[in-house]
Amino acid sequence: MRKSLVRLAVLGMALATPAMAIVPARGAAPPQGAESRPAKVPPKVLAKGPSFDEVWKLRPAADTDGTPESIPTFRIKPLKPVDELRAEAGRARPPHEKGAFRAPDLVELGVTDPTIKRDIRYATTNNFVGTAFYTQARAFLQRPAAEAVVRVQARLRARGFGLLIHDAYRPWAVTKMFWDATPEAQRGFVANPAKGSRHNRGCAVDLSLYDLKTGTPIVMPSGYDEFSDRASPTFPGGSALARWHRDLLRAAMEAEGFWVNDNEWWHFDHQDFEHYPILDVPFEKLGQTR
Repeated sequence: MRKSLVRLAVLGMALATPAMAIVPARGAAPPQGAESRPAKVPPKVLAKGPSFDEVWKLRPAADTDGTPESIPTFRIKPLKPVDELRAEAGRARPPHEKGAFRAPDLVELGVTDPTIKRDIRYATTNNFVGTAFYTQARAFLQRPAAEAVVRVQARLRARGFGLLIHDAYRPWAVTKMFWDATPEAQRGFVANPAKGSRHNRGCAVDLSLYDLKTGTPIVMPSGYDEFSDRASPTFPGGSALARWHRDLLRAAMEAEGFWVNDNEWWHFDHQDFEHYPILDVPFEKLGQTR
């Protein structure tokens, strides 16, 4: 991938309130290592669910089966000390890719629109490993995906909900740390760094909902990054209201060109992921927010 510099600009959009600011993104030199190509479609694609309006009509009349007020953060016991994981990831290089890709055009989410909130878990210790991986609580997506998130937000805002962003673009080195930290039996919930992640391409986003009136996060059938069957977007348990909120989020995202991960209700991949390369650029090098 040749080096590219995306100019700093203001995104012109039809929406009254922009939800993002543009920042420069630098491509890395072609890394050494095993070759890989993005698949044309994900290996597992769930059939598209009901439309947003169809899901809305199914809202439970009352929370009769008791949605919990909150769910504790899931944790693993890392296989190695975090300092060792960080050092190994710093020495490693992303997989080499063949083919032509679009120049990276990363856009920062939730900067100017107060109804898009950020709770960037990997910039805190409130995550499945229990340590901070980012030094900045920021979230970026490639431009088509970022524009789609703005449209999702507009649809939800009209019904009293807002998006709560947990993660988006993720440097490849962090994906490697996640993989190396996670016990083998639980690696179905983390991406293999040998192939890279759609997060590394800036085309995947982890997110949930919150109540616009109260600012309170919406409780789903599982917690974010919970490595269990409850995390499935089709898990039949939990309260009816929690399942309805999960399905509403999915319907809103699918309407704008995302599909849900078959293991994680919070993880959505944008349809343009195959057009962008794997990146390993830390947030600090993506420029300053305007």
